[in-house]
Amino acid sequence: MTWFAVDGMDGSGKTTSSDFIREQLTAEGRKVLEITHPNLETPYGRTAAKYLCRDGKPAVLVATLYYILDVLHSLRYKRKHEKEYDDIIFVRYSLAAAYLPSSLCRPAYKIIEFMLPVPDVKIYVDVEPEIALQRIYERGEELETFETLEKLEKTRSRMALITDSWIKIDNSGTPENTREQTRRILEDLKNGSA
Repeated sequence: MTWFAVDGMDGSGKTTSSDFIREQLTAEGRKVLEITHPNLETPYGRTAAKYLCRDGKPAVLVATLYYILDVLHSLRYKRKHEKEYDDIIFVRYSLAAAYLPSSLCRPAYKIIEFMLPVPDVKIYVDVEPEIALQRIYERGEELETFETLEKLEKTRSRMALITDSWIKIDNSGTPENTREQTRRILEDLKNGSA
């Protein structure tokens, strides 16, 4: 079983990239589980999502706490059911540390990498903040607290500090370009060169 984490800032195209990976693996006859965080199928995920749409430090604190609980719930589920799948994909995982203040970002990420299991394949989906914001607006959903141009710029710069060991997808182009990048990543993994 291969465990993938597909992560990046809001509006980067994490779900799109993950869906491309899932589609390709499924086309190869593999059984794939894809879990997106916050997972709206769990009470933890629903609570995290609700508080992400509120302003203020208390709301961010509650959203962070429930996000952590949601991820821990997914890890338990993965451990219990991993033999039923050929591949498991987590959309959003440890790069949530980049939403913390700059002084806490890198130490929090190191703690997460030390305390939590590390995925077999870590894919960072990067995009220019302006493109991310445009995509966020196009979704037509309620904006989350981190979904402003200024906050996206800060988040992206923090993610750049902690993604050295991640495979990077540049999702600033077309969906076809992103699909091709995911195809190459999976091909490299098969050939042992990723």
